[in-house]
Amino acid sequence: MNDWLRLDSGANTPAYNMALDEALLESIADIGHPVLRFYDWAKPCATFGYSQKFAAIEAATNLRPLIRRPTGGGLVPHGNDWTYSLTFPPTHEWAQFAATESYRRVHALLQTSFAKLGIQTELADCCRRPCPGECFAGHELHDLLWNGKKIAGAAQRRNRFGLLIQGSVQSPADWAKQDWQNELSGKCKSLKQVPQSRADDLAAEKFSTAVFNRKR
Repeated sequence: MNDWLRLDSGANTPAYNMALDEALLESIADIGHPVLRFYDWAKPCATFGYSQKFAAIEAATNLRPLIRRPTGGGLVPHGNDWTYSLTFPPTHEWAQFAATESYRRVHALLQTSFAKLGIQTELADCCRRPCPGECFAGHELHDLLWNGKKIAGAAQRRNRFGLLIQGSVQSPADWAKQDWQNELSGKCKSLKQVPQSRADDLAAEKFSTAVFNRKR
């Protein structure tokens, strides 16, 4: 991770949060290094996977707004969760891994960072899916568990630009978020140039629109 870059975005609108992740993916080849981004939410909301049916998501939660992610996965509530993304250039080894392997690796990184804080977690070795489409109701292979309960999940998107992983940690206790972020990012240097203009355009023209969010 010595060549990874860190971006602390703070709290933003749900549409902008998704837009900046997609803008980072589009520009990651020019950035030339993996980017680890931490961000928060200006208001409670829920995101859902790119391929999910809007009507099913709308019926499953009272949270609004509902924002379609650029990645896959199911319904994820946001507000007090610890949200992060990882973006890799197309030539990086992570972009060449099978989806299951990159999923395992990202949660192994989280597991290590929690262990440094004295919090013992484990990677799920099987699946439990009592509520289809709801990311934190059950767990998938390689999800991060604490006392048998899922506390972290992630979703991915691979395309010609590279690899984007979006993840959420649902802290079950009064854990130290800043300490965890620092452990996870290690000695990452700060990203200096953010694709701000592209993120603004994507937020306004895509992720905040009913045409996109209700497209399925």
